[in-house]
Amino acid sequence: MPANLTPQYQKAEEAYRRAQSAEEQVACLEEMLKLIPKHKGTEKLQADLKSRLKEAKAEAASDRAAPKKGRSFRFPSQGAGQVVIVGGPNAGKSRIVAELTNAEPAVADYPFATHEPVPGMMPWQDVKVQLIDTPPVTNTHIEPYLTNIVRSADACLLCLNGASDDAPDETAAVIEQLASRKTLLSDRTAFDEQDFSVVRVKTLLVVTRGDAPGCADRLEYFRELVGRPFETLRVELDREESREELRDAVYRMLNVIRVYTKAPGKPADYRDPFTIRHGGTVEELAERVHRELAATLKHARVWGESAHDGQTVGREHVLCDRDLVELHAS
Repeated sequence: MPANLTPQYQKAEEAYRRAQSAEEQVACLEEMLKLIPKHKGTEKLQADLKSRLKEAKAEAASDRAAPKKGRSFRFPSQGAGQVVIVGGPNAGKSRIVAELTNAEPAVADYPFATHEPVPGMMPWQDVKVQLIDTPPVTNTHIEPYLTNIVRSADACLLCLNGASDDAPDETAAVIEQLASRKTLLSDRTAFDEQDFSVVRVKTLLVVTRGDAPGCADRLEYFRELVGRPFETLRVELDREESREELRDAVYRMLNVIRVYTKAPGKPADYRDPFTIRHGGTVEELAERVHRELAATLKHARVWGESAHDGQTVGREHVLCDRDLVELHAS
């Protein structure tokens, strides 16, 4: 029997994936249990949610009783989406952030120059994407907080140094370290259908120093080593056109559209668009603008590709990129 999960439940599930503390997980799981359809097709999932809620409550109580050892980092998603950058030593992660954002991570020719995560905002046309540089991962070490950062991101860049003979093995080690922590670099971002404790994160393999001699051979060896395909982009960050190609690829990974808004009787605001998922609706836009507006939304007027200019539509109307929307509440 199919689960037939509602859009409201799916939104709560997405919030749970993004939760960055046990307390947040408890709140999300309680909401998911409240929203999940109660029938035979969801019995296994309900049981799994209850089990995870029990574990999250225990972890939250432990956190309150004694502070955790080691450092932790919280990065609420900003802009059109959050993309985390991972890789082995000298993979080129920090160089990407330095070239595409205004952040100033440590960029050096020696390994392990990055000691903690560094966020930066990457402009793309009239929106921005949040990039997060992270410390390198090896076959013997991964920072304890890194798994949670990857699991809560919208997408991931996996960096491989195209000029290094060690890079294929080092990059494979990154995949293995995350997989051992139930985090799979994948072609989509979602919970695994077979195991709710496993999170898949949409990943682009970025081959830095992509013009280096022997790069193609190293990339082929890496593909044989990991045994599964990754969407791949070879870049040479010294070339502006290559940097812009990477910038475009990062934005496309998010699979979002830009929507502009105007208040009734007021001019359109074309400066700071909202972003919603591709195929998103007027209701989803209203939720991005303000939760109370979504609750009282009556209808909207839309100008753009998805409707005739000024057409009145309902909350389920699917929007297109660069639509202009005027929201009306009751």
